[in-house]
Amino acid sequence: MKGSLLAFGCFAAGIWLGKADYAPAWMLGAAVPSVLLSLLILQVGLGLGSNDDLRCMLRSFRMRMLLLPLFTVGGTLLFCAFGSLLPGTRSLTECLAAGSGFGYYSLSSVMIAELYVPTLGARAAAELAAIALLANVAREMIALFCAPLFVRRYGELPAIAAAGITSMDVCLARIVDAGKGGGELVPLCIFHGIVLEISVPLLIQLFR
Repeated sequence: MKGSLLAFGCFAAGIWLGKADYAPAWMLGAAVPSVLLSLLILQVGLGLGSNDDLRCMLRSFRMRMLLLPLFTVGGTLLFCAFGSLLPGTRSLTECLAAGSGFGYYSLSSVMIAELYVPTLGARAAAELAAIALLANVAREMIALFCAPLFVRRYGELPAIAAAGITSMDVCLARIVDAGKGGGELVPLCIFHGIVLEISVPLLIQLFR
């Protein structure tokens, strides 16, 4: 919750600073997004490598565990594709890229803002990045507050899928508390989040 509010606050502050022409010149440099993107990807690798539960999770890995993140990716991209058919919306590839964050709003929005400049221009790329930010924050909020409802009505797996990447951190406790499997859900939730976390930069690059 605090992370989402912080993301909104930084986003609003950036708009205000840009409009008021208070932003330092170095922050507007073309190299800044690339540096931030590299640092974010480095942080993803550090987070995975330093995870104490990683070795235990790898030992408990079963091939069928791959089905859940695969269905999460497929379902998310399918609904994004349907969204591109609505009048006045973005193109198919842009909708797919915006939805490929799976709740990872920081990495996905920065990547889109950087990678789409050559094809869309700086302004349109920033708009698409803002859409990705809002969509992924909304996904996290819905999963966080509605996890008990999802578990009660549809079961534990849909609740994990709805959470996206946040199934391994922000929404983990909510899903485990609401589910009947208890601690047995933890390895699946973490594995689901890790697979999606790895897929974010790959899919956004693919839909560029």
